[in-house]
Amino acid sequence: MPELPEVETIRRQLEPDLVGRRFESVEVLDPYFSQPSTAVLFERAAEGSEVVDVGRRGKYLVFEFDDGNSMVIHLRMTGSLTLVEPDGSLNPGDPRIEPPATGAGNGAGPAPGDRHLRARFMLDDGGRLLFSDPRRFGRGFIAGPEALDDYFDSRLGVEPLSPEFTVEAMAAMTEGRTGPLKSFLLDQKGVAGVGNIYADEALFRARLHPLSPGESMKAEHHRALRDGVVESLERGLDLGGASIDDYRDARGDAGKMQHEFLVHRREGEACPGCGEPIVRIVVGGRSTYFCPACQKRLRRRPRRRAGRPLRKRAR
Repeated sequence: MPELPEVETIRRQLEPDLVGRRFESVEVLDPYFSQPSTAVLFERAAEGSEVVDVGRRGKYLVFEFDDGNSMVIHLRMTGSLTLVEPDGSLNPGDPRIEPPATGAGNGAGPAPGDRHLRARFMLDDGGRLLFSDPRRFGRGFIAGPEALDDYFDSRLGVEPLSPEFTVEAMAAMTEGRTGPLKSFLLDQKGVAGVGNIYADEALFRARLHPLSPGESMKAEHHRALRDGVVESLERGLDLGGASIDDYRDARGDAGKMQHEFLVHRREGEACPGCGEPIVRIVVGGRSTYFCPACQKRLRRRPRRRAGRPLRKRAR
């Protein structure tokens, strides 16, 4: 699934070309894309709208319209957004051309030649924004500002590249958590936008074992994990994201982060820190990669019973 660096890369590519552009027409080629709304209602709400901003919240792309509403797209597992120039190329001077625009439209399903194309947005300059998704998990919806705030507030926590993501915030989020740190990082209600790839990379940078309980951390661990998350995400952004399966950016290009993974998907290879083999385990149903030599497994601190002082150790 595309994570924060991949989604932010797409956002940065789309923003300069879409802001100020108007959707002349919208075709939902697969009714699953707009569920629970119907394809027709989605099309009517988006058609004629001018894009005034392209934002991101967690792993969601947010296209703000001039009428105050926003179109939100979540790529999920295999979704991709591609911006096609008016001449049909993915970039000016790029020879790659989109498939013929032969979809049936209005939720009737794409034509055989476009079987992964789920929605098409025609721009007022002749360009096109295409949403493709082989596994059909990606979704789009349109909401007003209040409904959108409620939607995100109930699902997403702090943005890890924002000033609000402090060491103190990390300490508050992990206080009292008995579950593994890997599971904590994957919970979007804590840190928004981090997924399996960058959770592994962040924990390695912080030198923390993925099975360490959240409540076991001390002040130095809070700082190390906060910094590890930020460093991993920023490196992913520098390299245009990671393409290990279907991810491509808005220009159809693959990212390069997969070539610089420190531990993710490197089972059996030498740890870049100590040379010991990297190990794979499963945490919360997700493949998890780490170095058992470098990444310290913290233990739960013993809790004092109410009214009973801690015993002093004999010298």
